[in-house]
Amino acid sequence: MRAVQVRQPGPLDSHQIEEISDLTTGPGEVVVDLRAAVVNYPDLLVVTGRYQVTPPAPFAPGKEGAGIVSSVGPGVKGLRVGDRVLVHVEHGAYATQVIAKEGQCFPLPSEMSFVDAAAVGLAAQTAWFALQERGKFEAGEIVLITGASGAVGQAAVQIVAALGGVAIAAASNLDRAKTVLEGTNSHFVNLAAPDLRNSLRQQVHDATQGRGVDIVIDTLGGDVFDAAIRTLAWCGRIVTVGFAAGRIPEVKANYLLVKNISASGLQWSDYRDRTPERVARAHGGLVDLWSRGLLRPGKVRTLPLSDFAKALEAIDSRQATGRLVLTME
Repeated sequence: MRAVQVRQPGPLDSHQIEEISDLTTGPGEVVVDLRAAVVNYPDLLVVTGRYQVTPPAPFAPGKEGAGIVSSVGPGVKGLRVGDRVLVHVEHGAYATQVIAKEGQCFPLPSEMSFVDAAAVGLAAQTAWFALQERGKFEAGEIVLITGASGAVGQAAVQIVAALGGVAIAAASNLDRAKTVLEGTNSHFVNLAAPDLRNSLRQQVHDATQGRGVDIVIDTLGGDVFDAAIRTLAWCGRIVTVGFAAGRIPEVKANYLLVKNISASGLQWSDYRDRTPERVARAHGGLVDLWSRGLLRPGKVRTLPLSDFAKALEAIDSRQATGRLVLTME
């Protein structure tokens, strides 16, 4: 098999694709011959040594991929050789094969391509759990989504609309956000407006007749978080998903007290490892939305596995538009 090998976290050009031995299963495990693996921002952090967890070296990066089960280990009951699956792992997907526990593999309908499955997968799972598990979303509620032109943000906008809510998409580039807004009853607010602390709240109040939002899904942190928490209505909920803007914000407890606001965070991989049955239910819901045309990855660019460093560089420089998916052929 071929796999990207990180022997020591560091610059992108220090990692290479190598030929290594094929994988073999243990109890409760399967080997999946991958056809596609999506490139996510955490992958960049892992290979450069900036992520909270660094796998033992050498390792292949990549947290999700899609492919075909090629072997099953003892005790595996729900999967067979030949099954088409989406795989969620902590690392290992930048390769032609990946090994995973049975509970980390999720069935794919025959009409869903491997590229689509990988492109939708983790981003949509993150958005689903942020909304449903942490945000306690209910139909009819208004949700502000920061970084809405990113993968998680775009998925969140579509899921809110599909489940009967109203999304307010916050981004700094209207042109990039337009594809997110298509086919939904969503509003756009501009994160590039001057005096963000006040202008974001004013834009949200204009869109909600002064009411504010029920939920904020924040992927950016920094000044955006500070501004977004001020847009919440009474008993609103803010969910922190990431800090793509750089600064980790601090929550002022008086905001929570005055409006009965709840603040929480989402580490999706904990659900993957601790409660795979919840991830399976979310996967079923997301596949249903995809089947009904209500969830799409937007613009997708495919690259061969050999271009993994180019893909990660595009993520690092913020030049990537849409999802980047590595293909194994």
